[in-house]
Formats: sequence, structure tokens, C-alpha cells
Amino acid sequence: MQLDIPHYTLDFTDRFNETVIENFISEYLDGKTPNPCVLCNKTIKWGAMLEKAESLGADFIATGHYARVKYSPDTGRYNVAVSADLNKDQSYALWQITQYGLSKTLFPLGGYTKPEIRKIASKLGLKSADLPDSQEICFVPNDNYRELLESRKPKLLNQLEGGQIVYKDTTIGEHKGYPYYTIGQRRGLGVSIGKPVYVNKIDPEKNLIYVDDEKSLYTKRFNVKDINLMLHERIENEIDAGVKIRYKDLQNPAKIKQISDDIIEVSFKTPRKAVTPGQSAVFYDGDNVIGGGIINEILE
Repeated sequence: MQLDIPHYTLDFTDRFNETVIENFISEYLDGKTPNPCVLCNKTIKWGAMLEKAESLGADFIATGHYARVKYSPDTGRYNVAVSADLNKDQSYALWQITQYGLSKTLFPLGGYTKPEIRKIASKLGLKSADLPDSQEICFVPNDNYRELLESRKPKLLNQLEGGQIVYKDTTIGEHKGYPYYTIGQRRGLGVSIGKPVYVNKIDPEKNLIYVDDEKSLYTKRFNVKDINLMLHERIENEIDAGVKIRYKDLQNPAKIKQISDDIIEVSFKTPRKAVTPGQSAVFYDGDNVIGGGIINEILE
């Protein structure tokens, strides 16, 4: 025992399977591209794990995420903030944590860079000091989610194979099953029309994949659903924000406007490439996470 503290091994396999893996599969079958790490943070780390921690009498949970938690005495609200190590910052994946969850959270690595943490771990003789960074979805070995889908839904996927690939109202080929494709994909389409084409729309109801030139991938306006706000209880008026539409994205200048209790509309200053339904859009005010939502509809 290197740390000399009580240690509990918790098995959340069933809950992880029910809430994260099943959602991952159902989203692909709905023609979307999910982000399972975001849902895992909400349902497992700040769901099952927080519940267990409180049952053991713990006041807080501490995780190894590169992020920070801030509290505003003026508003009485908590928010996630960007970490000191911008290269390893994980704030994007933490937007679904509730106010209560944030009030019970510590991010001890948030004020350090990854090299600094490795040096500290090495001095303490921790085995984790030299472990390589994880790059994959933990339940999808080699990033091959196709194998997972085939193992869980083999009969259904066989039925989907052979749908049409459509370019400007003309069928130019057949696909291998729409769940195997994602917005912006160019490679592996198996079609040739003398110029590059990209997946720009997936229609699961009609079993169709639509392709077009690269210009068609750019989006000016879209909306998100299942929103969670941190800095504000509600966004009363349109505000400026930096918006990330994928994990390693930069903050893109935009206007955001809350349309209803569950919908926010995003308007980019400059159109962005491959805005993908099912992925997270996270809103920032400088280093502070305003909130986020699941990309839902492409509007313009």
C-alpha cells in the first residue's frame, strides 16, 4: 500500500453497461456519433461513485482530471474551469456535472501540468509515473467500435448493409451499414466520382448515407439538447461564448441563445467543419465552462 489510506474496489460493470455502452450503441444506430466519456462522467463517476463515496462518509470525491472547479459567492454557483495544462485539459468532457456534484468535487491535478505530475509521482515511487496516456475509448479496443456493434447487434447490422450512398439525388454506391459512418468521413466510402466526397448526412430511417464536397460540411448555426448550465441558471439573453464541438477543438467565437428549458441555439462567427449530431458542444467564457449540450439539429 503506497498511500496508506483505506482502499475500496467498486464494481459498476452492470451500471456502466446499461448507461454508457447501451447508449453508445443506440446513438450509432440512430445515425449519431456519441461521446461516451461525457456520459460516463455523469452516470458513473458523478453518479454511482459519488453515491458510494457518500455512503462511506466521504465529504468529497477527487479525480485525476485535468480541470478545475470554481465557486462564485456572488451567484452561489459552481463551474468547471480550464486546467493549467492546456494540452491535457479535460474540461470539455465534464460539462454534465450537476451543481451538487461540483460542490463535492476536487480536481487536485488542475493546477499542474502533466510533466509536473509525472515528476511528483516518480519522486513518490508511484507505479503510474511512467504509464502512457490513454488514447482510446476504454471499452472499444484499438478504437474499432465496429467490432462492438457487430458483437451486440449482428442481425440488425446485417439487415442495414446495402443501403444507398447518395450524391446530389443520385445513387453512387452502397454502404456497409450506416452506423459505421460518421459526419465528415472521406475514407472507406467505396465510391469514386472523380473528386473527394464526404459524409454530410446520415438518414437512419431510410438507411441512406449522403455525401457531398467538403464545402457542404461547414455549419454556421445549430442547436443542442439535454443542456446543463453552470455559470448561469438560465441564459436570459443572447451572449458571446467560445464553443468547442469536439475534444481537441479550440474555442470558436459564437453567439448562444437559450430557446427553451432544454435547447440552446449556437451561431458561429465563422462556419465550422463537421458539426456532428451526438457529439457535445461546450460553451466557454474565457477559462470558465458556461455549460454544454448534445449537438442535435444542423440549422444552417
